[in-house]
Amino acid sequence: MAIRVLLADDHRLILEALERTFDEVEGIEIVGTANDGRQVVPLITRTNPDLVLLDMRMPEMDGLTCLERIRKQHPRVKVVMLSAFDDPERVRAALKRGASAYIVKTVNPLDLPAALRQVVQPTIYFGLPPQEDDPAAAAGLTERETAMLRALARGLSNAAISREFWVTEQTVKFHLTNIYRKLGVKNRTEATRYAYQHGLADELAVA
Repeated sequence: MAIRVLLADDHRLILEALERTFDEVEGIEIVGTANDGRQVVPLITRTNPDLVLLDMRMPEMDGLTCLERIRKQHPRVKVVMLSAFDDPERVRAALKRGASAYIVKTVNPLDLPAALRQVVQPTIYFGLPPQEDDPAAAAGLTERETAMLRALARGLSNAAISREFWVTEQTVKFHLTNIYRKLGVKNRTEATRYAYQHGLADELAVA
């Protein structure tokens, strides 16, 4: 089943570029577009998306305010923030208000479909549910995130991780942001400590 995505950005050229990017991708359906913050919540009601790709800086209603309304009125809908800025304060503000991820606009457009799938993927399970004694599952980590945490615990840099997984450094940063949020840590040092304290690094190192 295709992932239903609503796009929200006040720049028409960016909206058109995003639409072209996803038009070429199987398994993602664009169900609507909005160019100001006030349009987003009513559009969610009408189009029933799985995920909203939301610009941080929107006219009429800014992205963070819009995010809060989405989380309140449509809590099942995932929200991914899209921004030209990557400063930690903005990222924390978005994640604190319930964003599932924060993507900087310098991202390679070819990486966007995988990033959106990664956001939706944790809600989809096949076969048996994870065992309660599985520390990765208990933390809510996907297989991809667990593998990247393993690489992080081995001391690899973002550049080295990107080469090992054949992805861009921006994609690595995206995954690490999600890992930090799920583990309740602030940086790679705390994530590495968490991995060793909870048996993740040891378990994965011998896999």
